[in-house]
Amino acid sequence: MPRPRRIASPDEDTTTWKALAQNIKHWSAELGFQQVGITDTNLSAAEAHLLEWLGHDYHGEMSYMARHGTRRSRPSRLIPGTIRVISTRFDYLPSKARLSTAVLDDPASGFISRYALGRDYHRFLRKKLQQLAARIDSEVGTFGYRAFVDSAPVLEKALAEKAGLGWIGKHTNLINRKAGSWFFLGELYTDLPLPIDAAADPHCGSCTECIGACPTGAIVAPYQLDARRCISYLTIELKGPIPVSLRPLVGNRIFGCDDCQLVCPWNRFATPSADIAFQPRHGLDAPSLRELFLWTEQDFETRTKGSAIRRIGYARWLRNLAVALGNAPHDPLIIAALRTRADHPSALVREHVDWALQRQLAHECE
Repeated sequence: MPRPRRIASPDEDTTTWKALAQNIKHWSAELGFQQVGITDTNLSAAEAHLLEWLGHDYHGEMSYMARHGTRRSRPSRLIPGTIRVISTRFDYLPSKARLSTAVLDDPASGFISRYALGRDYHRFLRKKLQQLAARIDSEVGTFGYRAFVDSAPVLEKALAEKAGLGWIGKHTNLINRKAGSWFFLGELYTDLPLPIDAAADPHCGSCTECIGACPTGAIVAPYQLDARRCISYLTIELKGPIPVSLRPLVGNRIFGCDDCQLVCPWNRFATPSADIAFQPRHGLDAPSLRELFLWTEQDFETRTKGSAIRRIGYARWLRNLAVALGNAPHDPLIIAALRTRADHPSALVREHVDWALQRQLAHECE
């Protein structure tokens, strides 16, 4: 039988909920979270920004962004009864990964966004949030909540900003003054009337490093990202062909892109994570493009098990690798590898392999 929530008396209400909020932060630290903040559900300013973004069609093929409407910006519409959001931060920058810039400068290697080198963060963080909820339950009795980790229509960055975890930078990622931006976010929607934390102040100033660093010009203005040009979108979310005009700009990035974070001055304060969950597996921090391209589908399934990479599937994996191989310097071994997939059952793969072969063969005429 669920244990009923102990209702605080009017005289102890403020003190009780304040103490619980402090305990939640203490328990979160014990679970490994680097920071926790609490906010209300008023996201009116973020909602206006979202609707403007959708109006520009910057979401591309991510139709779910528009389909969910204001459920994303009004937490109580998504989960009735929600009056507070407990927002959490978990650092992930792998301490044992090869230097990102070194991988990007090596056209024979494939670059994978650092967040995807280890275990799938969705399950990892959701489990921790459930543990946090269980700890709260042991203190107050059964309460209303739902845990989210990039898995539902949630404006997680806007909520984290209001909860004081950082500010949304010009590249649209959340930045923390003491930790940079290499972290995951997770939320507990709850019906507990907890005291809220102060929102974070912005500290980008006149800096535009991220805008200038974007390989495809996807940051079309400060705080405005056109996902249709973003390499993370092109290599992960996009199901069809990568636009031909953008393929040369993708370089050797085969799953995601970290360029805007790599140049952010605030990331000099980031602390690499020693958590084994986010350390590189199968040498994916600096893999050979050609060797990855020669993986069989079974190789892909086996070596991406428990990883966020698996979500794109084998065909899109080959699509991304073909683009990177087409961008690599001329190499007969690359041409031979590409030809092994020239008759692949997937039209998507065949089209990108043909493009890559034409790029590689063109070097022979130079």
